[in-house]
Amino acid sequence: MNPVIHLAISDEIATWYDQIGPWLFYGVVWGLVFAGTGLFVGAFVPFVTGDSLVFAAGLVAAGSAGTAAEVNIWVMAIGVGVAAWLGDQVGYALGRHFGRPYLDKREGKWLRSAIAKSEAFYNAWGWWAVVISRFMPWARVIVPAIAGISRMNYYKFFSANLVGALTWGTGLTVTGYFAASIPAVKNASYAIAFFFILASLVAGFRAWMKNRAA
Repeated sequence: MNPVIHLAISDEIATWYDQIGPWLFYGVVWGLVFAGTGLFVGAFVPFVTGDSLVFAAGLVAAGSAGTAAEVNIWVMAIGVGVAAWLGDQVGYALGRHFGRPYLDKREGKWLRSAIAKSEAFYNAWGWWAVVISRFMPWARVIVPAIAGISRMNYYKFFSANLVGALTWGTGLTVTGYFAASIPAVKNASYAIAFFFILASLVAGFRAWMKNRAA
């Protein structure tokens, strides 16, 4: 996503805090993160339920620090991670119990293309696909359902989802916080996010190569 557009959306999301206050802000952020994958809302508004949302939540937490209406960064960050994990668990359950017919009912050329790419991505990466997909807007919505359709072992999905959701949710929210509160980090915030993605890709590639060798 273009960094300028990303920041514009983040700034818009940050204005919600002024309108609804800290407690509703927690609920709205967590609810949207959950709905992004649990209810497939992210297929239609990926940036308002994804990276921009949680990055902006970190910005708001930094801006409200020390005020009477403070948004606690650790409450927000851990809550985002939990909401992301729960959303993926629901996506997996829908895929496992309702399967292909559910996804086939979804309309739109973009979504059908995303489903095809997600299937190929899942088949290539397996366990790591669930982890890495959290950092990819088109994949984070579909991969949990694809894992359910493929009847991926529940405990493997559970662990992969836990790693991906907490790393993405907590990590990106905290990055937003430090991007606002520490000037030196602000310019490097996207590099930090890129590092998380690159590390996941490298680890996933190594695991895939080992699986092929085995």
